[in-house]
Amino acid sequence: MDSIAASPASKRRPAACHLAPLLLAFASAAALAGGRVPPAPAAPLTPDAERMAKAAVAARDNGGKAFAVVDKKAASVFVFDPAGKLLGASPVLLGLARGDESVPGIGERPMAQVRPHERTTPAGRFASEPGRNTHGEDIVWVDYDAAVSMHRVRTTNAADRRLQRLASRTVADNRISYGCINVPAAFYDTYVKPALGTRRGVVYVLPESSPVASRFDFLKPTGQARAPSASQQPAL
Repeated sequence: MDSIAASPASKRRPAACHLAPLLLAFASAAALAGGRVPPAPAAPLTPDAERMAKAAVAARDNGGKAFAVVDKKAASVFVFDPAGKLLGASPVLLGLARGDESVPGIGERPMAQVRPHERTTPAGRFASEPGRNTHGEDIVWVDYDAAVSMHRVRTTNAADRRLQRLASRTVADNRISYGCINVPAAFYDTYVKPALGTRRGVVYVLPESSPVASRFDFLKPTGQARAPSASQQPAL
């Protein structure tokens, strides 16, 4: 929820996530705080993310596609190839508010109308696809209806200190976005774009307020599966 974006078919939408002008993260690092911000540290693979990746491949839930696992508790993203090989990992910035659901209709609201407690990054299984915003920057749609995408971190508002938040060693300050998943520009170009930015994939966002298995059918014992939500249905 950090810039205006067009859909994969160039359809315009007034999404709250996509209203800010574009600046790539590390190009403007030296201008922030009067000095250069160190690059974001690599993120260690968390047990929940590792379990998710192995289970997704074993259940063929990723459909033979590359995928990413976002561990909100660890404020990290892990990108995998279709066979489940870890390609890259990085800290991320997430929605300011904690919670695993998007407010209904949030994707149609102007940014100014999104209240702080509504700025959540939803959890679940999402069929991702490449897209472009109105400035021509490539992004990866995670939940189009909720205007949630994965994109390069933006530094248009110096007060947000987004580069510093990514570079810090704590996850406590990684909550700042309107719901979108912000990643370092270099990480996006090296790992996200090749895996998810040129073709459809899958993004698994792990919940932070409920058990991980509660969101993913293939992690549940047989007979306890639930029907997927509309946002979890594969895109046609």
